[in-house]
Amino acid sequence: MGERLNHQDKDQLEKWIGTGPKTFTLLYAITRDGCNSRVFHEKCDGQGPTVTVLYNAKGSVYGGYSPMSWNSSSNSNSSCTEAFLFQLYHNGNRKATKFELKPGQYYNAVYNNVEYGPIFGGGYDLKTFSSNVNRSGSDFHLNGSANFGYTYEMHGIGANDIHNGDLHVTELEVYKVIYDENKPGTPWRELDNWNTRGLARLKEDILSFRPPPGLNIDEARIVILGPVGAGKSSFFNTIDSIFRGRITQRACNGSSAQSVTTAYTPYSVRLDSGSSPKFILCDTPGLEESDGLDVDECSYLLDGNIPDFYLFNQNSPISPNAEEFRVNPTTQDKIHCVVFVIDASTLEAVSSIIVDKMKNFQRTMNDREIPQLIVLTKVDKLCEDVQKDISFTYRSWKVKEHVDKASELLGLRPCNVLPVKNYEKETRLDININMLSLLALRKILDLAEDYMDNLLDRQTFGQMKICGEEKSAS
Repeated sequence: MGERLNHQDKDQLEKWIGTGPKTFTLLYAITRDGCNSRVFHEKCDGQGPTVTVLYNAKGSVYGGYSPMSWNSSSNSNSSCTEAFLFQLYHNGNRKATKFELKPGQYYNAVYNNVEYGPIFGGGYDLKTFSSNVNRSGSDFHLNGSANFGYTYEMHGIGANDIHNGDLHVTELEVYKVIYDENKPGTPWRELDNWNTRGLARLKEDILSFRPPPGLNIDEARIVILGPVGAGKSSFFNTIDSIFRGRITQRACNGSSAQSVTTAYTPYSVRLDSGSSPKFILCDTPGLEESDGLDVDECSYLLDGNIPDFYLFNQNSPISPNAEEFRVNPTTQDKIHCVVFVIDASTLEAVSSIIVDKMKNFQRTMNDREIPQLIVLTKVDKLCEDVQKDISFTYRSWKVKEHVDKASELLGLRPCNVLPVKNYEKETRLDININMLSLLALRKILDLAEDYMDNLLDRQTFGQMKICGEEKSAS
């Protein structure tokens, strides 16, 4: 059986333990080694600091940390100040809580006995098991006890709120915890060559992008949608800055409660050579509960009916009868990929009305088979480690947690949720900000290319069908 403690949980325990980065090595697991006190001591005695974790079938996860080695040579309490109990989940819901020793109870932190498994607290706050416990179906009915609150301060949280009223567990694991100054953190997403050379190759890859020949498309047209203040305009400015080699502010942005962008504005990135890459990022007004694009306008936008630089008017929505309405759009006028820009730091506060708007837009996009992605901005506000070093983004479980939440919000694959940090207060370019943004842009262009390849296939098969019908008729 493999270890069940995930990276997010290890990061949380690492922060609680303190004193720097840690590696966790699985020493003992009852599903693998049997629930036997002597086996536990054979595998865990003398191993230094350990974490004991219990899991039950209801989705609750809890346990304890001992900074000292387990020892079966004597029956005694061990004194220390750093031991603690914890819970990570209750009924499947994350509920990370640390329970420290009560004042004056440091000498009762843990208890050693060859006939017992891990025990925390002189009053048996958490006594896991004794002797041998056989499996009962998919569970182990541990014969220990939980007298929470005797030695450790539980903040008013009772036993039922931790282990659901019994010690029936599906697994009990003990991990060795070692300080590791060289631990980089395991990335939850593949990392490209995160250096100056890798950034240069990434830029070259993007600059080499070309729409498939045969479609009469000069540039991939990508529309950017999202709530007010999410960072839509700033995302374009960030991309433009990277290719210009300096911070640019071509797209207006700000912190207003209402959208700063009021028009459908296509932006081409400018290169020093005077040329432009083969993509256009199209900014749109921010989505508001009572204002902004409606479903009909979104449909017209996707189909290329809305002209460039069209100024939206809430009191007079565009319609097929409007003078500006483009009746016969070309394939170049249509949208080839949609990017929803969402602020990671306010993800959970996005109103249900705005979410419903985006989902209604998605239905029109799905009808047209237009690919969609999410650019998740302001990820530096989620995690101190990311705030200090943007290159830590793909190693931060907090960012990963928000990527998963954004994925669920709009029903898109997690791989199509792209965390970034836009240029806001910076006055100089930063390689790590550039890497995140260009990795996002490359993914966007990949999906736009997939969409255009599908268009080309339909066009080719349609021509073959027409030719076949003509031959049959003759």
